[in-house]
Amino acid sequence: ALEEAQKAIQQLFGKIKDIKDKAEKSEQMVKEITRDIKQLDHAKRHLTTSITTLNHLHMLAGGVDSLEAMTRRRQYGEVANLLKGVMNVLEHFHKYMGIPQIRQLSERVKAAQAELGQQILADFEEAFPSQGTKRPGGPSNVLRDACLVANILDPRIKQEIIKKFIKQHLSEYLVLFQENQDVAWLDKIDRRYAWIKRQLVDYEEKYGRMFPREWYMTERIAVEFCHVTRTELAKIMRTRAKEIEVKLLLFAIQRTTNFEGFLAKRFSGCTLTDGTLKKLESPPPSTNPFLEDEPTPEMEELVMEKGDLDQPKKPKAPDNPFHGIVSKCFEPHLYVYIESQDKNLGELIDRFVADFKAQGPPKPNTDEGGAVLPSCADLFVYYKKCMVQCSQLSTGEPMIALTTIFQKYLREYAWKILSGNLPKTTSSSGGLTISSLLKEKEGSEVAKFTLEELCLICSILSTAEYCLATTQQLEEKLKEKVDVSLTERINLTGEMDTFSTVISSSIQLLVQDLDAACDPALTAMSKMQWQNVEHVGDQSPYVTSVILHIKQNVPIIRDNLASTRKYFTQFCIKFANSFIPKFITHLFKCKPISMVGAEQLLLDTHSLKMVLLDLPSIGSQVVRKAPASYTKIVVKGMTRAEMILKVVMAPHEPLVVFVDNYIKLLTDCNTETFQKILDMKGLKRSEQSSMLELLRQRLPTPPSGPEGSSSLSLLAPTPEQESSRIRKLEKLIKKRL
Repeated sequence: ALEEAQKAIQQLFGKIKDIKDKAEKSEQMVKEITRDIKQLDHAKRHLTTSITTLNHLHMLAGGVDSLEAMTRRRQYGEVANLLKGVMNVLEHFHKYMGIPQIRQLSERVKAAQAELGQQILADFEEAFPSQGTKRPGGPSNVLRDACLVANILDPRIKQEIIKKFIKQHLSEYLVLFQENQDVAWLDKIDRRYAWIKRQLVDYEEKYGRMFPREWYMTERIAVEFCHVTRTELAKIMRTRAKEIEVKLLLFAIQRTTNFEGFLAKRFSGCTLTDGTLKKLESPPPSTNPFLEDEPTPEMEELVMEKGDLDQPKKPKAPDNPFHGIVSKCFEPHLYVYIESQDKNLGELIDRFVADFKAQGPPKPNTDEGGAVLPSCADLFVYYKKCMVQCSQLSTGEPMIALTTIFQKYLREYAWKILSGNLPKTTSSSGGLTISSLLKEKEGSEVAKFTLEELCLICSILSTAEYCLATTQQLEEKLKEKVDVSLTERINLTGEMDTFSTVISSSIQLLVQDLDAACDPALTAMSKMQWQNVEHVGDQSPYVTSVILHIKQNVPIIRDNLASTRKYFTQFCIKFANSFIPKFITHLFKCKPISMVGAEQLLLDTHSLKMVLLDLPSIGSQVVRKAPASYTKIVVKGMTRAEMILKVVMAPHEPLVVFVDNYIKLLTDCNTETFQKILDMKGLKRSEQSSMLELLRQRLPTPPSGPEGSSSLSLLAPTPEQESSRIRKLEKLIKKRL
């Protein structure tokens, strides 16, 4: 079987070899058959290329001859089409430039192009001579066709034609508005713009069809006029700088920016490629509520007068590509405008001061909340008008100078109008003076603010809050208007801090007034004979007096701060932080206290606590829940007062129970407070010493650090103090005194 298999394989191998040999013979036969076909294909392709090249050569030779003939006859319409065809045909012969005949034809084409360029320039020079201002009656068809040829020739030919035509077109302007002419000065700047408008209309009528549309000749004339005007105005303003007044400068700027706006509406600005105009960068998206479309200064003023600074943002108009193309020349003279605004703002502040004195404080406002002083809105209306004007003139250093002026008069407004009109108080420093201590001791009435004075303080507070918010918006708007490289130099934080200080001072005055009104009642409380109280009745007269003062002042303040609710909440919090510690201080002065007296005080304390918890909405028809931050302060402070009285009410025997009860009820317990409670109970010094010693033993170990050592310094007696209880007591008394 193996031998048979081997024989079969040998036979198969032999058959495969035969097939391979036959295939090679077949391939050789196919090659021999197709050899002639390939030769025919190559011959056909080469023949086609040769015929095409010969045709192109014939066209090129004939075209060059025709081109030269038409050039001599000035048949520019036919030349334009023919030249384009010749240029296209010539592109096919780039690889054949080594052939002399082809190279010769190429040189003839270049020579024809050069001749055409010179001839066309000569034709335009003849039609529009640079000397003299007399123009031909109308456009020429020859020149119109010549422009089509110039489109195909070297771009320099086209540029030269445009340059010469525009120069000739504006030659009359340079003569009419020479520096020594009356119409050249700023007061007659309108005549410049009226002249170019007439010229543009005249150009469209006479020459509009002569130049190709893609040359944008009308726009080029207007742009060149702008460049010439900017140069001429800069020259004449340098010569007559002393004659430039603010009104004249603003008049010229307004007319110039109006003209730039006219150009923007009519032209696209596609010819502004000479680099003389700085391209405006679109500002990044802003959340500034000042951001709105600013079509006219009148619209600006109307919006600002309404105080509607939080209008939804309108889509911003696209940037004017012609902005500054002429008005840039006014930038070196803007110091006149800045100095004028400095003077005007100074007069405006003086007028505000005089008006305030003449009109007096604002009337009480219980319907719409505290009235913002009208002068505040007027100030920011003027600010915004100045900012818009200046940004139209320049977004560089003049804007920084104007910002400095803004800062100066924001501070003056805060000092002269707001802080300067706050009612004066004898204890405005916020601390206890000798006079206030004497008044408190004598129990005399402290001078209170009148209703008008309270309303004035609230009005000043509301105005300061409006100024604070609007100044922040003003800063954002200034940063948006100024160049990006100068934004870091605009910072109104100091002015915002000034208005924050006015707000704090106003709140402090309101707190001090109500606080001082309650002082006589607290003094009366501390002078009552609490050890002689025999029964617990209704709330004491001093509590009624405190509640009366609160009900008199707080509704007025709340109604006049309705538009600034957060600052009314601050007032409530500051009053609670001031009144409650003072109440506890006077509570310690009530000594000695009987059990019934302590119960009466506890009842009074609870009444005061409930009134304080209701203070934000007291006397209001709409009851609102007091803010959690305020409620927490009242509950913590008055609960401590209640705990002190509960400790006073507790029997002092057995001592351990009394001390433990004190530690349990008063979380911030210390020996000083314990000493005061013992004095309120009327205990003798001998009894107090043993109780103090027991308290020191039972108090927890004080925490390490400066706070622990300061708050519980009496818990760590020195060896000298431990020598005798009498010396300890003496040192404790000295520390109290």
